Amino acid sequence: MNHLPVSDAVLVADIRQLIDSARQRTALAVNAELTLLYWQIGRRIQDEVLKGERAAYGQQIVQTLAAQLTVAYGRGWGEKQIRHCLRAAETFPDEAIVSALRGQLSWTHIKTLMYLDDPIKRDFYIELCRLEGWSSRQLQERMNSLLFERSAISRKPDETIRHDLQTLRKENQPSPDLLLKDPYVLDFLGLNDRYLEKDLEDAILREIEQFLLELGAGFTFVARQKRLQIDNDDFYIDLLFYNRKLKRLVAIDLKAGDFRAEHKGQMELYLRWLAKYEQEPDENPPLGIILCAGKKQEQIELLELDASGIHVAEYLTVLPPREILQAKLHQSIASARRRLLSDKEDQ
Repeated sequence: MNHLPVSDAVLVADIRQLIDSARQRTALAVNAELTLLYWQIGRRIQDEVLKGERAAYGQQIVQTLAAQLTVAYGRGWGEKQIRHCLRAAETFPDEAIVSALRGQLSWTHIKTLMYLDDPIKRDFYIELCRLEGWSSRQLQERMNSLLFERSAISRKPDETIRHDLQTLRKENQPSPDLLLKDPYVLDFLGLNDRYLEKDLEDAILREIEQFLLELGAGFTFVARQKRLQIDNDDFYIDLLFYNRKLKRLVAIDLKAGDFRAEHKGQMELYLRWLAKYEQEPDENPPLGIILCAGKKQEQIELLELDASGIHVAEYLTVLPPREILQAKLHQSIASARRRLLSDKEDQ
């Protein structure tokens, strides 16, 4: 094999990069055009053929159209594709929305998202997908892991969720509730039924890459057992992270048992020390996550932890069957929203 001089090798590398970049831009442009085409086809069928017609007639039209398009353009224009086009037009009736999405998400992304019936949940995944740059496979994995149901924002009223998503859309600035979770799924740690807090900490650091993925967008590891010297006493933060999206330090306190009221004071001390000695001028105030094996919901509400910048979350070392976890999360979301509504009515 002939070897080029160093200068020629650099030239070849540069040209290859130009070709690869051009191919990528071309693929994105083609994808954007195809997405718009599929939406336009769905809209045209909707407006001019199916609107107001009987279901049986609509089925016949779709079958006939699919057969004729397959003859003209080959595979890929069967009934299933026509129904995807119709679903796109039904889900996103405004062309302006489709135009915005097609420049950032692929047709595969959009096809996955448009079959979510809950528009708030769909908007959540759209905005997080854009923020974090998920592949279509990663999007499906996040949906399968019930990311929306595990997010702190899912426990909030619909108007709060819409407001936070709109802020993210306009300013590219997520709220903490969009990124924080409850519970965190730590089944990859391989912990047995009985373990100490140090065992939990050791396991997290062994699997730090997986733990960062579970934490979500923008987290970077800063320190383990961060030492704080206050007066003549030493305190230690189990794990300290920084989140680039939120622009703030995040202290994590690990608890092998259930949450207790005294954990609040401990975390408040950590956060105030970090704000005084570690927070940079352009950063937001630090956040705290108390990660525990169980929660005492009424204690958490009475302590008004949200106002202190403290998030209490459970962690699961063994993932239950999806149906059981989904039922538990839906019950938790409904309960949290009822409490918020009750508190609002009492004011």
